[in-house]
Amino acid sequence: MDKSLLQQAQQLQANLAKAQEELEKLTVEASSGGGAVKVIMNGHQKVHSVEISPEVVEPSDVELLQDMVMAAVNEAVSKSQEMANKQLRSLTGGLNIPGLF
Repeated sequence: MDKSLLQQAQQLQANLAKAQEELEKLTVEASSGGGAVKVIMNGHQKVHSVEISPEVVEPSDVELLQDMVMAAVNEAVSKSQEMANKQLRSLTGGLNIPGLF
């Protein structure tokens, strides 16, 4: 195997490991219900916080609140995945590596 190719593969592996570390530090925010529910998530799709405005919490609105939390979390996951894909694509020069994105 060509040593330069092996070195390139090792460099790519190191860059990908660094990108994974960076994704843990990067966050996205999503909201639903006109900002009544906010979710902050990192690049590994881990939820860091959920904020719910006190004025939307009424016993009769529990089902609506549940729907808003679900919508905000789903939006945060989608944004986080987009952010991660963008970050990783920049490392691979746009190559689509199976299992990476």
